[in-house]
Amino acid sequence: MNYLLKNAMVFHNCAISKKDILICDGQIVSVGTGLTADCDVIDLNNCFIFPGFIDVHVHLREPGFSYKETIKTGSLAGAHGGYTDICSMPNLNPVPDSVEHIKIQTDIIKKDACIGVHPYGSITVNEEGKTLSDMEGINNYVIAFSDDGRGVQSDEMMLEAMKKAKSLDKIIAAHCEVNELLKGGYIHDGDYAKKHGHKGICSESEWGQIKRDIELARISGCKYHVCHISTKESVELIRQAKKNSVNITCETGPHYLVFNDSMLQEDGRFKMNPPIRSEEDREALIEGIKDGTIDMIATDHAPHSKEEKSRGLEKSLMGVVGLETAFPVLYTNLVKKNVISTEKLIELMSVNPGKRFGINNEIKEGLPANLCVWNLDDKYTVNPDDFLSMGRATPFEGMEVYGKCVMTMVKGEIIWKQ
Repeated sequence: MNYLLKNAMVFHNCAISKKDILICDGQIVSVGTGLTADCDVIDLNNCFIFPGFIDVHVHLREPGFSYKETIKTGSLAGAHGGYTDICSMPNLNPVPDSVEHIKIQTDIIKKDACIGVHPYGSITVNEEGKTLSDMEGINNYVIAFSDDGRGVQSDEMMLEAMKKAKSLDKIIAAHCEVNELLKGGYIHDGDYAKKHGHKGICSESEWGQIKRDIELARISGCKYHVCHISTKESVELIRQAKKNSVNITCETGPHYLVFNDSMLQEDGRFKMNPPIRSEEDREALIEGIKDGTIDMIATDHAPHSKEEKSRGLEKSLMGVVGLETAFPVLYTNLVKKNVISTEKLIELMSVNPGKRFGINNEIKEGLPANLCVWNLDDKYTVNPDDFLSMGRATPFEGMEVYGKCVMTMVKGEIIWKQ
């Protein structure tokens, strides 16, 4: 099907202006003004067209945990949120640590995914931190390597993994967590934990391992990416590492930019790992976004069953969903409050993750039509019952936001339409 998208405000060449987009056989043929063509014309006056969002940190739960989410439902949720590409984390059953195991996942992706799904391979066998996975064997199947959900505790093992990733020209994406510092904690070790008798997770459990990994990345020369940073110390360590020419990028999540631990509620939908931290940490993350220390925003979309998230802060499993709320929450809380520009938000959600992970969703002649269309004036209240994800636990439930996804297109095919 060929389409002419007319009269929208288009993010093109890093700027937003009114343009038309002609799409033929799945590709962008022309971007300009006053375009005409003998095909389906869609008038998008008062709408914005952005390159498809790219989320480099998503838990699709399949294979192994399809009662929480499937590749089909997770990719639909992504399309609903404007994402055309998502990278699926490896804490699955079986863990994608061998060709045999990764093929189970890629076969389902080919059958059920409606957007681009790019799997991670694990760094170690069964994510146990003891033996390297078959990194060389699975290299052509994976976007990068991660033991997400677990920090690699051994310095020697992480250095070996980084050297192997360097030889394969692949990214090591690290969940940074020092196990011996956790001490049974499950929310931030701050004022809320003290006032309400909860066990806290100290900030050093995150930044301590980042500090170690920066040195290992410097030694190995590998491409190193830090997952879901949440502390002010993490921001500063990464800022300095970039100044010292370490090949490092990082992400943070929407909930760390919007909430601090004084806003927690006794509800499992506020429990994730790493936890929502202090206002000082939140402000440091905002500064990191502004000055380019933080390269991208990823959702860490981590669905669980209703029962698993209904046990309060202490006993609920860690993880919240985010694919369907990320853009409206960030647009409402950052752009509309003049913290960052719309253009900057698109860089964080599409341009920068695409550059780092090798996924080009640029709106440009000759490239596939991977894009999303938004009505930024549409105001509504976040209601998990509207989600296409099987997960419902979100700290943004009940928040009034602006921005509704009108359409998502993958390779010129309309995958989601309001």
